[in-house]
Amino acid sequence: MALFTLKDYQLRALDALEGFFRRLNIVGREAAWAEAMAARHGAAPLPAYDARTMGDTPAVCVRLPTGGGKTTLAAHAVARVGHACLGTQAPVALWLVPSTTILVQTLAALRIPGNPCHEGLAEHFGDRVRVCALDELATVGPHELGASAIVVVATIQSFNVKETRQRNVYSVDEALAPHFQNLAPQQTARLEKVSAADLDKQPYLTLQDIGRVKSSLANWLALHRPLVIVDEAHNNRTQQAFETLNRLAPACLVELTATPVKGSNVVFHVGAQELQREDMIKLPIVLMEHPTGWQEAVRDAILTRARLERLAEQHEVDYLRPVLLFQAQPKGGGEATVEALLAHLTSADGEKLPRHEIAVATGDQKELDGVQIGSPLCPIRYVVTVEALKEGWDCPFAYVLCSLQNVHSAKDVEQLLGRVLRMPYARPRKADALNKAYAHVVSDHTARVADELTDRLVNNMGFDAYEAVQAIVSAQMPLPGTTDPAVDDGPLFATATSTPRVPDAIVSLPVMPSQPLPPELVGCIELRPTTAGASAIVRGEITEAVEAFLLSGCTAKQQTAVTESIQRERLRQSATLAPSALGVPFAPLLQLGLEWDGEWQRLDRRLCAELGDFDLFAEPVALAAFAVVERGHAFEIGVEGGHVTLTVKEAEQLYLNDVPGQITEHELVRWLDRECRQVDLAQPVMLRWLLAVVLHLQRDRGLSLTALVRSRYPLAEALRRDIERRRQNAVVKGFQQALPGLVARAAGSARSPETPRNGFTFHPDRYAGRPPFYAGRYRFSKHYYGNDRIHDLRERTEIGKQLGEEFLCARAIDMERRVRHWVRNVERDERFSFWLPTATGYFYPDFVAELIDGRVMVIEYKGGQLATNDDSRHKAQIGEHWAAQTGGLFLMAVSAEKDPQGREVAQQIADRIEVA
Repeated sequence: MALFTLKDYQLRALDALEGFFRRLNIVGREAAWAEAMAARHGAAPLPAYDARTMGDTPAVCVRLPTGGGKTTLAAHAVARVGHACLGTQAPVALWLVPSTTILVQTLAALRIPGNPCHEGLAEHFGDRVRVCALDELATVGPHELGASAIVVVATIQSFNVKETRQRNVYSVDEALAPHFQNLAPQQTARLEKVSAADLDKQPYLTLQDIGRVKSSLANWLALHRPLVIVDEAHNNRTQQAFETLNRLAPACLVELTATPVKGSNVVFHVGAQELQREDMIKLPIVLMEHPTGWQEAVRDAILTRARLERLAEQHEVDYLRPVLLFQAQPKGGGEATVEALLAHLTSADGEKLPRHEIAVATGDQKELDGVQIGSPLCPIRYVVTVEALKEGWDCPFAYVLCSLQNVHSAKDVEQLLGRVLRMPYARPRKADALNKAYAHVVSDHTARVADELTDRLVNNMGFDAYEAVQAIVSAQMPLPGTTDPAVDDGPLFATATSTPRVPDAIVSLPVMPSQPLPPELVGCIELRPTTAGASAIVRGEITEAVEAFLLSGCTAKQQTAVTESIQRERLRQSATLAPSALGVPFAPLLQLGLEWDGEWQRLDRRLCAELGDFDLFAEPVALAAFAVVERGHAFEIGVEGGHVTLTVKEAEQLYLNDVPGQITEHELVRWLDRECRQVDLAQPVMLRWLLAVVLHLQRDRGLSLTALVRSRYPLAEALRRDIERRRQNAVVKGFQQALPGLVARAAGSARSPETPRNGFTFHPDRYAGRPPFYAGRYRFSKHYYGNDRIHDLRERTEIGKQLGEEFLCARAIDMERRVRHWVRNVERDERFSFWLPTATGYFYPDFVAELIDGRVMVIEYKGGQLATNDDSRHKAQIGEHWAAQTGGLFLMAVSAEKDPQGREVAQQIADRIEVA
C-alpha cells in the first residue's frame, strides 16, 4: 500500500490524462481533445489542440502550481498513460528533468522505498520496474522489455543538440547491440544509421559499418517509442528542444509545469486555491515589511519562528520544527552579508542563537549537504543563503522567509518563497498560525513589496492573478504580547484584512500628473512624487473616474503598465472585501436522502445503484456494440458507435508477436479483470461475468480467441462502457424508487471543519471555481468569493455581442435587495459544490443565494430551447422537491421570451421571493 494518498486533484489530473489517451486510440486526437476540453471547460469556447511542435505525436500538459506534487503525480502517470496510450503494462518511459541536481533527486525519489514517488511506481508495477540513468541503460536486458516497466531519467541537455555527433547518447555503444538484432524494416526506418562522419568520432567504426543502425542510447529509446515526461516543461519549449524530442520518436509527450507557455496543450489545470483546499500548501503568506533596518527584520523573523515552534509543541501530534530561511545580501550588495548576518545571529550583542542550529548554504559553504532536516534528531532551525537554495531541496518545515535583499532585485526570492509554502505532512495543522507562511522583507519603499511578490507568484509559481493577491496578506505591527513565544493564544499578527474597509490602493505612475485633481476626486487620491515618477494612494474603490485620471498623464505605452497596476489593486480590494475573506459564514443547505439500513443517507449514485439492484447478470450477457473485422494487418473495431483502427505500428507496440505459446481464455479474463475492475463489484462476480462474455463472443458471435486477444484493449473499453450502461440503468431504476421517499437531512462535510457537522455550506477557503474567472466591466458586490473570483461567467456571448443570459441572471441576483450574498455554483465537484440527485447523475444549480432573512434560494437558468426539454423538467422536479422539504426556494429562471408572463429574470427572482 502506498504511504502517500493521492489528493483529489491529483487523481483528477491522472483521470484527465488517462481519459484523453484512451479516447485518442478510439476516436482520434482531435475528437479526444474536444471531449477533454468540454469536460474541463463546459460550454466555454474550447481551445484548439496545437500540433505545431510535436506534429502527429500526441502532447499534453498538466499545470500544477509550486507545491502541487508534480513528481509524485508523474510517477503514477507512467503506468496510467503507458497503459492508456501504449496499451502495455510494461511501458518504456523517458523522464526528462531540467538539471543534474534534479536528476539525482528524482532518481533517489523513484528508487527509495517509502518515498511517495517510489510508491507511485510500486502501486502499479510492484517489483516489475527498473529505474535507471542513461549510463545504466546497458544493464537492461532485452528479456526485461515487455516484462518490466523501464523508466529512464535524464536531462534534456543530454539529447539537446543540433549535431548528434556532439553527444555520446547518439554514439554507437556495443553494450546495447543485443537490442538491435533481428529488427523488422519498419523498425529500422526511424533509427539513425552510421554515417561517414561518425568514423572520425569513433575510430573503431569501419567503412563496413556505414549504413547500419547505430546501437546508441538515442536509438534504443526511438526503437521502443517511449512515453516522455518533461518536468518543468516551460524551460524546454524551444524549436531545438522539440526537434530533439521528435528525434527520439516518442509515442506521446506529457509536460508538467507551473507556468505553461503559449502552445502548451493544457489538458488539466490546478489552481493554488485547490492546493490549499487539499492542504498541500500554506496560505496566505503573511507579509511584514521592515523599512527601518535589516536587524529589525531579523529579530521579528526569529520571534515569528519561535512562536510557531511553541504552537507546534502545544497543539501538534506530528513532530514539527519550524525553520526560518534567511536570504542575506551578496558581497558588495549591502551590509547584511552572510558573514555579518551570521555574526549578528550568534553574538552576545546580537540574537545569541546557538551556532549548531544554523546552517549556511552558499556556493562556498554547504552545511545542508547530507542533512535530513526533517529528522527529529536534526537541530537546524535557521538556514542562511544568498541565492537560491540547492535545487530540489525540500523541507516542509520551512515556515518563515526573511529576505534582507531588496525584493525588487532579488531574482531568487520566489524560489525561496516556494520553500515555505509546502505544508508539513500534507495535512492541516490544529493551530491556525501553522497553516500560514510568513515573509519578513526589508523594503525602502513600503506597499510595493506585496506587488513584487504577487508578480512572482503569477509569473514563476503558477498562481493566477486573483489567487496571488489573496495569497499575500500584509501584516501590521505585531499585536501587544504576541511576539512573545511564551504566549499561547491570540493571532500572530494583525492583518490588513481584519476590518471590512476598502483598503487603500497604491498605483505607481511613470510621471506626476500635470493636471490638478478634479474636485470630485479630492480626498480620494493622494499623489506623492517618487524617483521613478509618482505614487497615487487611492482611498476607497478605484472607480472609472479614478482610473481615467491616473491614465490621463501617461503615454499610450505607459498606460499598459498603469492599467495592469490598477487591475491588480482592484483584485486586491475585491479579495479583501469578499464575504468569504471577512469570515462571514454562508447559510447551511440541507440535502436530500433516504432512511436506509436504519439511518439517513444522502442519495448519491452508489445508493441509487444499490436500490436499483445493480447486477451484471440482471441482463443477458451480450456485447452488441463490439465487432472485429480483420483486414490484412489491421483491425477495424466498432465500439459504441465509434471505431478505432489498430494499425501495424500500434500492434507492434503490444509485443504480441513475441509472446510464446497460446493465451488461454482464463488468462484473457484475468487481464480483462485488471482492466475493468470496479470498486462496487466483487472480483468473483466480475471474473464470472467476463468469462461469460468471452465465451459468448466465441460461441455465439464466431470470434476466435486469437482475435479477442489481439483486440483486447478495445474489448476492455467496450466492456467498461457496457458495465457503466448497466450501472446507469440501475441508478435510474433506484432513483425512481427513491424519489417518493426523499427527505431532507443535513449531510456531513468532514473536510470543512468550520461547517456544521450536519450541514453543507460554501466554505470560505474551499471554492471549487476554476480560472479563467469573470473579467467583465460590471462589478458584482455580493458574490461570496468576490467579484473577480466567479467561475465560468462571461459578460458577453462574444466580443462586442449581446450580454450573456447567465450574466444577466447573475446581475439580477446581485442587484436584488433581499439577497445577502450568492455563489456561482461549480459543476462536477461534489465535495465543494451544492448538488441535488437526479436519475442521470448530479444536478449542480447555477446559483445559490442566501437571503437577508436567512433563507436559501437555489436558481437554475435555462435559456433558449433548453427551457422546456426533458432535462430541465427533471431538474425543476427535484429542485421543487428540495424546496418543499427544506423550506428553501427554488427557481428555474428563463428568458423573458420563455416566461409565460413575459417577465425579465429580475422580476422572476423578486416574485419567487415574494410569493414564498
